[in-house]
Formats: sequence, C-alpha cells, structure tokens
Amino acid sequence: MSKGFPKNFLWGGATAANQCEGAYLTDGKGLSTADVMSAGNLERPREITNGVMEGKYYPSHVAVDHYNHFEEDIALFAEMGFKCYRLSINWTRIFPNGDDENPNEAGLKHYDQVFDTCKKYGIEPLVTISHFETPLGLLKYGSWENRKVIDFYMRYCEIIFKRYKGKVIYWLTFNEINVMSTKAWMAGGINSDDEQVRMIAAYHQFLASAKAVQLAHEIDPNNKVGMMYAGHFAYPNSCDPEDIQTNVDFMHKMLFYCDVKCRGYYPAYKLKEFERKGIILPIQDGDKEVLLKGKVDFLSYSYYLTHVVGKETSLEFKGLNGVKTGYKNPYLPTSEWGWAINPMGLRYSLNLLYDRYQIPLMIVENGLGAIDKVEEDGKIHDSYRIDYLREHLKEMKKAIEVDGVPVMGYTMWGPIDLISASTGEMEKRYGFIYVDVDDNGYGTFKRIKKDSFYWYKKVIESNGEDLD
Repeated sequence: MSKGFPKNFLWGGATAANQCEGAYLTDGKGLSTADVMSAGNLERPREITNGVMEGKYYPSHVAVDHYNHFEEDIALFAEMGFKCYRLSINWTRIFPNGDDENPNEAGLKHYDQVFDTCKKYGIEPLVTISHFETPLGLLKYGSWENRKVIDFYMRYCEIIFKRYKGKVIYWLTFNEINVMSTKAWMAGGINSDDEQVRMIAAYHQFLASAKAVQLAHEIDPNNKVGMMYAGHFAYPNSCDPEDIQTNVDFMHKMLFYCDVKCRGYYPAYKLKEFERKGIILPIQDGDKEVLLKGKVDFLSYSYYLTHVVGKETSLEFKGLNGVKTGYKNPYLPTSEWGWAINPMGLRYSLNLLYDRYQIPLMIVENGLGAIDKVEEDGKIHDSYRIDYLREHLKEMKKAIEVDGVPVMGYTMWGPIDLISASTGEMEKRYGFIYVDVDDNGYGTFKRIKKDSFYWYKKVIESNGEDLD
C-alpha cells in the first residue's frame, strides 16, 4: 500500500497577475477590470471606478512589481524546491482591448521569458487563462453577458495554446468561476446584481471553458485543462432538518458550477430553480454538445475556510469574502480577517468533491492572510503561518493515504506577498517571501525570506513527510 504523497506530487505556490505583476500599462498592456478597483480594507470595501481616477490608489498598478522581478522571484521559488508554479496570464497584455485583431507581441514575449525561467529550474507552470481581469474594452459589448465575448476569449486561448505549446501543459480556464454569484465584477466584468444577467454571463463562461478544453486538446494532446472553484463549503448549524436543507441549498448555489464543468450539463436542481425564478438561458443549437464534450480533466479549488448555515441564513451572497451566513463556528478559531480556520475541513472538501465527480483534484490556493512583523534583525518569524499550513497538509495527506483521494498537487497562496483580492491591502500578507511595500504602494520592494520559507523547503524536500 502506497503511503503519503505521490512521487510526482506538484508542490508549489500560486499567484495572480493582477495581484502581483504591477506594470499595469507597460509594454502595451491595456486596462482590465482589476485596474479600476481601488484599495480598501476590512471596514471599507474596494470601489469600482469609471476608469482610472486621479487621487485614488489602485493596487494592481504597482502590486509587488513581479513583472520586473519575476526572475528573482522564480529563483526563490526554485530554492524552496517548487515543482509547480501556478500563475495567470494577464489577458490585456496579450489583447489590450480584448477585441483586438492581433496580439501584442511584447506581452507574449514576457510570458515566454516567465515560462523559460520556470523550465530552467524544472518548475511546471500551471496557467490560469483568466484570473479576475476581464479587458475593460469588452464592457462595450456587455462583457460576458454578450455571447460575442466567447469568440474574443477563444482568439486569446488559441494564441496562447499555440505560442506556449510544450512550455505549458497544465491550464485553468477561469479562476474561481463561481465568484460570478458573489462578486460578478471580479469574475467577469459584470456590474449587476440581477441574477438573470449573472447566470447568462456564467452560461457564456461555461461555453467558453468547454470550447477551450477541446481546443487545448486539439492543439496539444498532452494538455491537461482544469476548472477552478472558489472553495465554499458549509456545515449545517444544527441537526434541525431545516438547517440541513438550508445547507443543501447553499451548497447547490456553489457546486452547480462544478456540476456543469465536470459533468457537462446543468443539474436538475438548477434548472428547476431557473424555472421558478423565470431565468432563461440563451441556449443555441449545439450548446449542450459543447458543454458535454468540454468537460475538464481535473478539478482545482481554493480552500481557506468553511461556513456555517441554517434556517436563519439569508442565501444572498454578501460580506468580505462574498458570503455572509450569519453564524460562527464555535469550534474553530478565526484569522485576523475573521475567516474560520478549519484544517479538517480540507479533508472533508476533498472527499466531498471526489465522491461527487471522480476526477483528479488539486488544491491551488490555501494560505493564511496575516500581519507580519519585520524584527530588528530583519527577520520575519511567522510560526502562525507554519502552524496553519502544517495542519492543512496533515489533513490533505489523510485524504490521500486513508481515503484514497487522487490529489495532483498543492500550490500555496501566495508564496510571495501580494495584493489581497478581497480588500486590496498589502498588510494582509500570505507569503513565504516578504516584500517591502505598504498599502499605498510605497517601499523598497526588497524580498526577504520568512521562517516559513525554510519550513516549506523542508516539506518539499521530504515530499510532505517532514512537517515539523
């Protein structure tokens, strides 16, 4: 009987272009939805502005300047022993307006350099094609509410699949696609609370994803294409049958996205919900076949927390992380940002998803946002982050070893400090590597290894056997 993590396990870390690259207009890049989201914090939500406004700070414009530091940063990832680096291509570096006839060569060259640097160190890139940065130029079409945007996305996919053939074999079509139900602007440039609008946009993203899966396989049979789910998992507040049913309803609102992408069709419960609400999808001839043929090869997801829901829960998606259920779990501690810390929930989530879909899984985001302090000796002693990650890895190991769940890899979020998507802060740090930059974009941008850097290096060296 095999024990522990598989030999070819993809250990690594994950970033997003709009949260780490900066250089927001460099080398012909166009504006994206991320570039017009101002900074916020726990008390003040991020604002979506009409273009870039003077006097406001936009974190994506500077971020941690990974665009100009990628060689240094990837070398640090290699020092930790990364087997895999999950990153995203910034769509507007390739097609600045989204609907351009021809791609921007400077943007294509940049990612050539990034992937070549990864290969130099034996690091496998895992590329998210669209990670919360829809081109602003597509808003004139209505963004993803318009079926035409599928064609623009496919033009983008064809260019990058061909250009990076042999350099990239692992792809994710959309980051956290179910965020269309919680933060539609981030998910697809939809600035509307209308559920009909959001569900049409999601439908078009499902079709785009399915077409991208088929195209990736045609261009290179070695390509493996996955989906990415924002890991919302919930427990019922009690054994009251009403609480149980509310929990089922809550999970249906999230998991239907996985159902469509992993099974290739809309589940009956969602179609019945649409019927009750009068939501009509713009289905055209051949669409159902496209969804069925474009099922993903694997399911990846983020895991940070679990929710508690019950009969008093409003199933409206509100709150800092897109969901506010009204209940706290008394058995779990919380992070400085109020997220429930639940390592055992990771094992639970792996079993739930594998039981449901029977395809390989990958944890592509998991980490602790915390305030890190640089000590007088210039070091960062982040034992709290090590504790968090250790306990989660133990539970993932149990899912593999005890439950038999096929887990492909684990890319911790984010291996280097970057901008928080939810608040736009730098103060909320995740990294193994500290970046000297503050909430206003000021600093030396110097990289400093935290204690967790050396701990993760040891974890990878031992293939997850040494977690102390």
